[in-house]
Amino acid sequence: MFLQLHQQAYTYNIKAEEYAPSTLFIEKAKLHWFREEHEQALTILKKGMEQILPTDGNAAQLSLEERKICAKARLLYATYNDEISNVEAEVNILNYRKAIEAHKEWEKSLVCLAQYYDKLLQNMSVEDRDTKGNDFQLYMMNFFGKSLLYGTDYVYQSMPRLLSIWFDYGSRILEVTNPAVREERRSVLLSMTRLIDNFLEKLPPYVFLTAFSQLISRICHPQKEVYGELKLIIIKLLHHYPQQCLWMIISVIKSSYPVRSKRCAEILSDPRLKSSTLTKLIRDFTSLAEKLIELCNKEIPGDVTTANVSSLLRTLPRLLAKGDFSEIMMPTFKLRKLILPNPDFSSTEHNPFPNQNVYITGIEDEINILTSLQRPRKITLRGSDGNKYTFMLKPKDDLRKDFRLMEFNDIVNHLLSREAESRQRRLNIRLYSVAPLNEECGLIEWVPNLIGLRPALMTIYKQKGCFMRTKELKEACCNIRDPLDKKRDIFLKKLKPRHPPVLGEWFRKTFPDAQSWLTARTAYIRTTAVMSMAGYILGLGDRHGENILLDSTCGDVVHVDFNCLFNKGEKFDWPERVPFRLTHNMVAAMGPLGVEGTFRISCACTLRVLRHNANILMSIVTPFVYDPLVSWTRSMGAPPLNNHNPERTNDEAVDHIKNIELRLQGTVKSRHKTLTMPLSVEGQTNYLINEAISIDNLCQMYIGWGPYL
Repeated sequence: MFLQLHQQAYTYNIKAEEYAPSTLFIEKAKLHWFREEHEQALTILKKGMEQILPTDGNAAQLSLEERKICAKARLLYATYNDEISNVEAEVNILNYRKAIEAHKEWEKSLVCLAQYYDKLLQNMSVEDRDTKGNDFQLYMMNFFGKSLLYGTDYVYQSMPRLLSIWFDYGSRILEVTNPAVREERRSVLLSMTRLIDNFLEKLPPYVFLTAFSQLISRICHPQKEVYGELKLIIIKLLHHYPQQCLWMIISVIKSSYPVRSKRCAEILSDPRLKSSTLTKLIRDFTSLAEKLIELCNKEIPGDVTTANVSSLLRTLPRLLAKGDFSEIMMPTFKLRKLILPNPDFSSTEHNPFPNQNVYITGIEDEINILTSLQRPRKITLRGSDGNKYTFMLKPKDDLRKDFRLMEFNDIVNHLLSREAESRQRRLNIRLYSVAPLNEECGLIEWVPNLIGLRPALMTIYKQKGCFMRTKELKEACCNIRDPLDKKRDIFLKKLKPRHPPVLGEWFRKTFPDAQSWLTARTAYIRTTAVMSMAGYILGLGDRHGENILLDSTCGDVVHVDFNCLFNKGEKFDWPERVPFRLTHNMVAAMGPLGVEGTFRISCACTLRVLRHNANILMSIVTPFVYDPLVSWTRSMGAPPLNNHNPERTNDEAVDHIKNIELRLQGTVKSRHKTLTMPLSVEGQTNYLINEAISIDNLCQMYIGWGPYL
């Protein structure tokens, strides 16, 4: 494949020489670099730049088009020198700065220089970090922030890193015992805060909105100056995007951690938010959230499957029917999705939420009570557009994890759409809206036309007469202490024969004509592959047959219930042993090639994109360190509060995030061994697929997970 592409590129280069385009030397350098002819690539770039530049080397005299070419060549020259550590760091910093000088309004060169400083900082000794490190961090913040003035192609790299440098530097000052050093650090922190304030004034507000979860997660920051500026940012975002922000901040108002809820209340009651409309919107929003929480927690007898809102909580429909009740946006994914500007249009005039808002005008009286353990309620809200919108009101579950995973998956989709190969294959994850109301309940957007994997299979098994009843399954079940040979024997001789692969039949029945069947099967394979890789990176478990759904209109796989994150499944009574669900039914439905072909290629393509953009993905999961989940804090007991540092971190979360970082570097772990050397993308993909289909792993899974299905 790569050899073919290389040959094609070489042919195009030869052909292009006839027309002598001004950027040909850059393409030639890339081709030589791909062939690992590093010195030749650098020489071509150097000669090409000498031909473009005037004798004094001043790019300012060139036309805009020539300056862009010069900047591109200089950036490539700096990047290549960095990759092979060809020159001293000071020399290469100059190379990056020359790229910026050639074209000052190019986002990419500013980001690359900031990332180079970041790389140098990570490799510094502790002593150097206390001296040079302060300047480097200020440079990084300056260049990351400036890059956002000229585009948003790298916003998910620049904004999270810009904020984390500032937040983390402020937090670390508390650890300094030397008064003189602490005073010096405080001076640097003030400079950082002034930079943030400057960017808050100059950048469009939606640029900060891309990192709203990160901002909220640091709401308990111990430094007065940092908290003051953070408060300003959140207030500005509430002014510009009140509907979207309130749906994200509402769960913090109800936080069980007093400092978080207190600071959130401080922000929402700030005089700068005291316009009559906004004050009433915040009050009505809080009232609606309280009523939904109350409805969510209402005790309903176990045999009841339908109920009426008017009898359970009559104050809710009354609240929505009030003539002066504020317009509150319907929390659908479509309306909450932030759209970044097209590079060809002005970013200052861009509207990040172009869809016309739909507001909640009422609630249908009848609700359905679902039969799962938490007994969630299926409710229908009436919209101002005349349509009805269905949501699941879920109790006894911390949906903040689901919300964060949707954010993570949204970024994954963004990254997949930027890469040519993944875009061509239409690789994506199906998304829906999650709105946590507090730490134990929330709203989930209802996706129509879905059927659970298990129900789809069981329907066919019953029709075929090979259905195993619960009693039979329990009798066939092994004890957790039974030897592996016995577990394998029962799995292969009793469970699998009674559950032949039938998922392919479901596809043939649901999509009867050849074209729709092929399209649906391809969509099934690709969505399974993408979510398998994304789920593996985050340690997503509990992928039983009710948590994986099939879209009966297009074949897409949709995952729900993300409570089991960060390899939590490995601590179950029956520890989970597979990285994702890939049982014989799922493999057989992929066609004669099984995991080979489309599935393996899609997995590798997704994993390559994830690993290439590891720093962006890490910025999405890092807020977990400062926003400890209820399940963690309960299991550990609430840590004692530090009077000097109200910002509570979580050691367990730090470990989880380190594991995610290792997986993004290619390091694989299992219960039996750790492979210390990082694998290639193809090697890691192969290892994971083999682990997922391993009979030795599947036969040791909990029977309720359905490894035989």
